[in-house]
Amino acid sequence: MDKSAIRNAATVILVRDGAHGPQVLMGQRGAGAAFMPNKFVFPGGAVDAADAAVPLAGAPPRGCAARLREESDPALVNALYVAAIRELWEETGQILGEPGPWPTPEVPEDWKAYAATGHRPSPEGLHFFFRAITPPGRPRRFDARFFVARAEALRSDPDDFSRASDELSHLHWVPLAEARSYDLPFITEVVLAELTKALRSGRMPETVPFFRNDDEESLFLRLGGRSPLTSTG
Repeated sequence: MDKSAIRNAATVILVRDGAHGPQVLMGQRGAGAAFMPNKFVFPGGAVDAADAAVPLAGAPPRGCAARLREESDPALVNALYVAAIRELWEETGQILGEPGPWPTPEVPEDWKAYAATGHRPSPEGLHFFFRAITPPGRPRRFDARFFVARAEALRSDPDDFSRASDELSHLHWVPLAEARSYDLPFITEVVLAELTKALRSGRMPETVPFFRNDDEESLFLRLGGRSPLTSTG
């Protein structure tokens, strides 16, 4: 794989109500990770080639698929939702889906443990919320789409991480008011600020922020509202 290539990726921001305000699920990347070592992040990762062929149960929230198609390959929509649900399962053991048997005779290898829980992946609770491309010069570059879901949409115990892989350590629910005191990537701080505004308003925004970084300039666009907010050459 060309390490300089920009890979599509999906990230899940799980939110729940805590005793002292909203909480988000985060974990810490390993010290030896090539991308963002030691940082606290949301669960997520790159889209795999096989993700496009995994069938979804249900449809995305209204408007989300259209915004995902903006400035993207329309064929990516299914794969991005599949990757989001798969990465959440792998890294946290949490299930987003609908009860039911796997719809095809053969279950893909990456989905056998998930399918064994008696669920099919569903995008219904995942709201497309943010998009960012890693700036040039980093050891890995991703075109990451961030999705927000409420913990109530989970088909699993939100405090049980016993089925999680070891990719993220210290998995726990972080009070939103304290999250920015953690060692975070810059883009995660930006996403948290946008999330705080959205939760205060009580609804998901109609447009999606998009940090588009390339070799010539960085643009802050809004998908669903096309005009750039900022530009740096």
